[in-house]
Amino acid sequence: MSEERKHNKLSTASGRIYVENDNTKSVGPRGPILLEDYILHEKMAHFNRERIPERVVHAKGSGAFGTFTVTNDISKYTKAKLFNKVGKKTKVFARFSTVGGEKGSADTERDPRGFAVKFYTEDGNWDLVGNNTPIFFIKDPKKFSDFIHTQKRDPYTNMKSPTMMWDFWSLMPESLHQVLILMSDRGTPKGFRHMNGYGSHTFSLINDKNEKVWVKFHFKTAQGVQNFTDEEAAEMKSKDMDFSQRDLLEAIENGNFPKWNLKIQVMSLEEAKKVDFNPFDLTKVWPHADFPLIDVGEMELNKNPDNYFQDVEQAAFAPAHIVDGVSYSPDKMLQGRILSYPDAHRYRLGANYEQIPVNRCPFAVNNYERDGFMRVDGNQGSKPNYFPNSFDDIEIDNSYKEPSDDLGDHIADWYDRNSKVGGNDHYSQPRALFRDVMSKEEQDNTIKNTIGAMSGISGPKKDEIINRQLCHWFRMDEEFGARVAEGLGVNVNAVMAAMNGAH
Repeated sequence: MSEERKHNKLSTASGRIYVENDNTKSVGPRGPILLEDYILHEKMAHFNRERIPERVVHAKGSGAFGTFTVTNDISKYTKAKLFNKVGKKTKVFARFSTVGGEKGSADTERDPRGFAVKFYTEDGNWDLVGNNTPIFFIKDPKKFSDFIHTQKRDPYTNMKSPTMMWDFWSLMPESLHQVLILMSDRGTPKGFRHMNGYGSHTFSLINDKNEKVWVKFHFKTAQGVQNFTDEEAAEMKSKDMDFSQRDLLEAIENGNFPKWNLKIQVMSLEEAKKVDFNPFDLTKVWPHADFPLIDVGEMELNKNPDNYFQDVEQAAFAPAHIVDGVSYSPDKMLQGRILSYPDAHRYRLGANYEQIPVNRCPFAVNNYERDGFMRVDGNQGSKPNYFPNSFDDIEIDNSYKEPSDDLGDHIADWYDRNSKVGGNDHYSQPRALFRDVMSKEEQDNTIKNTIGAMSGISGPKKDEIINRQLCHWFRMDEEFGARVAEGLGVNVNAVMAAMNGAH
């Protein structure tokens, strides 16, 4: 045999070739089994550990590999190497997901969808981690766990609870813009191929002159936006709980490669000081009339993973992972995710999760991190694990230094996220979305979906929660509020009186 002893024989994880894979060693044909049958222990021990901790959010998802190609020169805004030339190609891995459901939940639930892309660039991996909506329910990371708890299971009933959801939303008017989108047919997209994706947060771009601008990232589906109605989504749930997974997988298998066009909105530092809203508020959009979309490139997904667990389940994305020429902003939710996402991955996959092939940077990685569970890359051999030292050749490249941020005379404190300075207008943007953007059919469907969703509110606080949420709908648009109230069998005059009393 060769030194490598290559074979296709049944063997244990340590390479021991064995025969008995059907029967456990026992004392006679009917006697008790023997502790010495190690094969039994290995099989059961591995089986017991096959399920790694489920993602708390975005548990059920689909993914594929592909390519990003630059179609327009944006080098005046950024020195990021993946954008440095028209025609430049960068390998990517994208993952799409539902947000609130467990791993076995249905793909067509009314829920936002995750939209995350990992760019394997020569300056490291850049993760653009967002959703299929340009905004979110909250604007401060301290509220994230509270919000997600309302989307999960009630600790008493262990069931999903419309009462929990609407109680939280009605107490958090900043959520109204996203709730309106969720209640529209955009809350039930027709698979992953027919939805847009957004970085959602405000990020920054830095050019080769160290000039900075603020930026929003938009992926526009080339397949066209398509959504299920509420009835169609429910019907598909009964037919195929894995509709979105199947749709993406089979499209790529059949050579029908889905594509998205990446575009950006750009805002100068001076413009950010003058706009009448907080440009770093995740519950707000930047008006396209003032900050038009600029073409950047095209993403094509053209290869399914060979093994779902290896590449999709173990994929780990983090907004903390940026590259030279792309950076952060004062967006509070982004700042919170910079810390929490890598922490979640270390808990779920281990301290060395970035050595897993789908997460590994294909270019050089040099640092002083060592050891930990599942270190599989040689642990950097005999190189020193401290800095500075006199032995290795790792260099500091000062050309990658980012410009400083001018924070003026600001004082560190706990600021009310809904103060007038921070933006306490929760109604004008959803009002514009409902009145000016949605078609008559979309408006009718959104109202119908909202009535259906709010009909699930129950318990002793039912009327209080419904009336509180109705007050928000009325402030957004009186017709919307009146039609939802009517659909719920609520006395509109009583709601109006309560709303006037709240002023």
